[in-house]
Amino acid sequence: MNNYQVTNISVEQGLIEYISPDANAQIDFGSLFDGPSLFFSSAAAVSMQWVVAQLSCEEARHNMSGYACASANSECKTIRHTGGYVGYRCNCISGYQGNPYIESGCVDTNECLQLNICPEICNNTIGSYACNPCPYKTEYDPVNRRCVIRKHQNLLLGIAIGLSVGLGILLLCLCGVFLIRRWRRDIQKQLRKKYFQKNKGLLLEQLISSDEKQSDNKIFSLEELQKATNNFDPARIFGSGGHGMVYKGILSDQRVVAIKKPKVLAEGEISQFINEVAILSQINHRNIVRLLGCCLETEVPLLVYDFIPNGSLFKIIHDDQSNKEFSLSWHDSLRIATEAAGALCYLHSAASVSVFHRDVKSSNILLDGSYTAKVSDFGTSRLIPIDQTHVITNIQSTFGYLDPEYYYTGQLNEKSDVYSFGVVLLELLLRKEPIFTSDSGSKINLSNYFLSERRTRPTTEMVTSQLLEQASEDELNTVASLAEECLRLQGEERPTMKQVEMKLQLLINKGLRSCNGFPQSSCEIQAPPPVRLAAHHCQPLSTDGDNRANIASSSCYALEQEFMSSATLPR
Repeated sequence: MNNYQVTNISVEQGLIEYISPDANAQIDFGSLFDGPSLFFSSAAAVSMQWVVAQLSCEEARHNMSGYACASANSECKTIRHTGGYVGYRCNCISGYQGNPYIESGCVDTNECLQLNICPEICNNTIGSYACNPCPYKTEYDPVNRRCVIRKHQNLLLGIAIGLSVGLGILLLCLCGVFLIRRWRRDIQKQLRKKYFQKNKGLLLEQLISSDEKQSDNKIFSLEELQKATNNFDPARIFGSGGHGMVYKGILSDQRVVAIKKPKVLAEGEISQFINEVAILSQINHRNIVRLLGCCLETEVPLLVYDFIPNGSLFKIIHDDQSNKEFSLSWHDSLRIATEAAGALCYLHSAASVSVFHRDVKSSNILLDGSYTAKVSDFGTSRLIPIDQTHVITNIQSTFGYLDPEYYYTGQLNEKSDVYSFGVVLLELLLRKEPIFTSDSGSKINLSNYFLSERRTRPTTEMVTSQLLEQASEDELNTVASLAEECLRLQGEERPTMKQVEMKLQLLINKGLRSCNGFPQSSCEIQAPPPVRLAAHHCQPLSTDGDNRANIASSSCYALEQEFMSSATLPR
């Protein structure tokens, strides 16, 4: 056998692999041994199993001197064949590896070196191993074969870092927004100061604060009015004044107000707004719309008035009657005309300064909740010193109400308002607009139409059927004659507003006296509510609101006494 080349020996499996020198040789190694044989070869490459001795394990242990399993950690294994046992071999016991045929040849196997032998931690023991879980908040890393911090901990750390960075960026953004808004507020504040100075705010403040009676008037901030109108929401637009849009607003104290905002930003408009503030700040009359204050922090000042809910006299007269709850009766017409005339009389006959309205028309006569007349819109009005009777101005009025004399001469006086009021009387009498469309489709001036028709037709043929049912012919003729006087081309031939008010009030008093002695129902339509009869007559602008007010003239005082005494007549 010296010529055989051994390629592999497996002590554990009892296997010898060798190469035979003669590939055609048929060698039966079993013939070398007695009994059953495991050895057989039929090719050049041969695998051969072997045994230590042809003894069983039991037989081998009886002869300890010849027993081959020398290692303490070895075991004997009997090799059997179909013909019986062949012999025995020695193997290291489980958990050990090495050569069992020598002392201390079987050594402990480190099972933990095998991949994935444990799902987590592997602890090697003598002859075995133990699998243990990783500590809390850790997990087993099979590549590095150790426990590491769980990945979600890293995720939480990443989230925390991300949130910190995000919050930092957010904080920087908020700081930026805050600084930008503060910068814008500073700019707006400077701009408002500029507008306040441009609009003569200090002068208006002094004007308002100098009059103790007008202590309720105030300078509103722009923020307060923006809040009151929901930032000037178009849905809050209540109407259009002569010089701007009118918004309905609710102040912080729940007062309902009307806020006039300009349509255009012209220098002339600014002057008119300032003029209106200056005038209304000195006026206190129950038939003149009350100015609550103004805002001077915009390019054009905003004016804040008492809110007048029922619109203008123009709408009451000329709008579709079927869509209104209030039907303007004849006596309501007389009462409203008298109240408006009293307001104009108050303006013209002031002791310290006279006011020419310059834009008297039915759309500037508003009606409050009880349908009491309130004269409004003083944007084109002029303050006239007491020692002057007229002033030269640019022509400003509304076509149809414009005084011809004022138009041709440019001289504004109190009789210009009288002419315009005469057109208002015609509107109440004929229920036609100042410029109306005839049946032929042409535009006709109401005052020209009335003066022309009056020469050929009685008044009863020009008025509506409704007025014929409610008014006597004498009343209609009286109002028509009064309107005709107001419309005279020469201003000096026209009555004063004091005389106009007196005639209207006497006409109302005459109607009330005619009811004396008749059942109440016969006078219900004619008699106005008692509160509407009270009137302020020609009180000076400097009045302090009590009975000590100086009366402009003795005739005005006598007229007031007559009016007051009429209130005691039976209704």
